Amino acid sequence: MPKKPPVPDTELRHPRVRADFLRMKVLVSCYIALSVLALLVAYLWRNRPDLVTDLVWVRGEGVLIASVVLLLFVFGTTRGRRGAYLRLRIASAAMVVAIAVLISLPGFLPVWMRVEQGLCGLVLIGVAVIANGTRLRSLFAH
Repeated sequence: MPKKPPVPDTELRHPRVRADFLRMKVLVSCYIALSVLALLVAYLWRNRPDLVTDLVWVRGEGVLIASVVLLLFVFGTTRGRRGAYLRLRIASAAMVVAIAVLISLPGFLPVWMRVEQGLCGLVLIGVAVIANGTRLRSLFAH
């Protein structure tokens, strides 16, 4: 099956599409900022084993990497790349599910990181809703 070409620039420049792209960039930037903030807090509390466990470091670093990758998917989507758009849709929804599972496990993460992860989840819900919305799905379906 032949690969579909990127979405034409004329369609990518539609004001509503551009607004969706901007919203996703802002939301993913907030996700990155929350991830950086979590690692900063972990560093500041590094001598408090009740607040900063090895899992906090692993989770914090993993989330930061994932947030940057998600931003790359958003940039690819804004360039009309269908593969990036599909990855964005899947990753944003999967991350929301993963966060919901992790923060619901008793004792898995300290309370402060559960709150931070909950905020990340709320931001990612916004990304998933926009990415899976009718406007972008129809744009990338052609």
